[in-house]
Amino acid sequence: MKRKWFDKKVLILGLSKSGTAAAKYLASRGAECFITEKKEADEKMRESAAELEKIGIKTEFGAHSEEFLDGAYTAVTSPGIPPHSEIFQRLKEKNIPVISEIELAYTETSTPFVAITGTNGKTTTTMLTSAILETELKAPACGNIGIPPCSLLDGENDYFVCEMSSFQIETSRGFRPQIAVWMNFTPDHIDWHGGLENYFKAKAKLFAPEKRPAFAVFSALDERVFEFGQNYPGEKFFFGREFDKNCAYIKENAIYFKRSAEERIIGLDEIQLVGNHNYQNVMAAVICAKIIGISNENIANAVRNFAPPEHRCEYVGEINGKLVYNDSKATNPEASIFALKSFGGKTVTLIAGGRDKNTDLTEMCNVMKETVNDVVLLGEAADRFEAEFRKNGFNNIHRANSFENAVDIAFSLENQVILLSPACASFDMFSGYEERGKVFKEYALSKKQTA
Repeated sequence: MKRKWFDKKVLILGLSKSGTAAAKYLASRGAECFITEKKEADEKMRESAAELEKIGIKTEFGAHSEEFLDGAYTAVTSPGIPPHSEIFQRLKEKNIPVISEIELAYTETSTPFVAITGTNGKTTTTMLTSAILETELKAPACGNIGIPPCSLLDGENDYFVCEMSSFQIETSRGFRPQIAVWMNFTPDHIDWHGGLENYFKAKAKLFAPEKRPAFAVFSALDERVFEFGQNYPGEKFFFGREFDKNCAYIKENAIYFKRSAEERIIGLDEIQLVGNHNYQNVMAAVICAKIIGISNENIANAVRNFAPPEHRCEYVGEINGKLVYNDSKATNPEASIFALKSFGGKTVTLIAGGRDKNTDLTEMCNVMKETVNDVVLLGEAADRFEAEFRKNGFNNIHRANSFENAVDIAFSLENQVILLSPACASFDMFSGYEERGKVFKEYALSKKQTA
């Protein structure tokens, strides 16, 4: 049930979407809200702060002042702030508990959550699961996709379908979803968590005994997730392989589901999503829908009509005889590998590079030798990527001096597909992968020749 927050001081860490949503919700319930942002304010931040001040929410920039921290009942953190940061230590010293915006929403509603995590594929799976459930229920997608669940609390909903990053799980200590899904696990966010095993443990906390979901869904194709799932003591389902019960799998060019009896859900040739990784996303979403009780007909119709989310192996169009795909969301090599396996024998030009996460490139190189004809490199990572690619036997490498130049080079090469799948963060050139993908699409489409 919704609690009354009158006379409680709440500290919000970061002027993010989630922080702003939490502050607005709590202010509407009578809390005194203070948003503290370590970054210096730019024009957009100042505009946001001015709007928040109108409803009594105080803001500060450039530091975390004692005035804002003192006397706080609790703190709501943005997902980008690591738990080993100075502000977390200061809050611990003052015995101020820190929770995520998702945890706050969970404590303020009786609506059940479907929580979806994983290194890759969680956004597509979240959006698809929501689309399937919404054929019969009210089940908005929210969380790490950019829609804070706190912004949805005043609506009438049957479920929240919530994408959860490891950051959000780390600061959601009491959160207990009805269904929890673990898509896969590959190296990412190592610096934030302080090591690969810490990253794995952060994901695994979604399934901890004290907050065990009613149903758990695991990949049967990811070795570490599958091993974890096999040892998980609660009711569980697997996707990607056939078992005696509780599974979704591919057989006879179609997706099947089995709880006790086998049911054919949809043919692969009916699905707009491209590649085996997307079939895994579909299978995970199918399991969630079947647990909740959505009809096979509605599941199939929703999957059939679902187009890939923006920036995730998104088809831009056929431009000057080339099939152009925007996979800007691929910010690590594993995500790029999924995309590279999606084009079934077509000749491919890959555009890669950006801000380097210093992840291992060996497997990506091996896949490239089988799937890519040419690669165009750019950004801060270009030197290391070129050295690693050549060391592993891939030599069809072109260097670009700007983002637009990379696209120009890609169009000049004699390949059927142009794929932007950077395997890197975007922050050396852009504000995020969304801006990178938008610029790519606009510039590629500008090259389209008119008759």
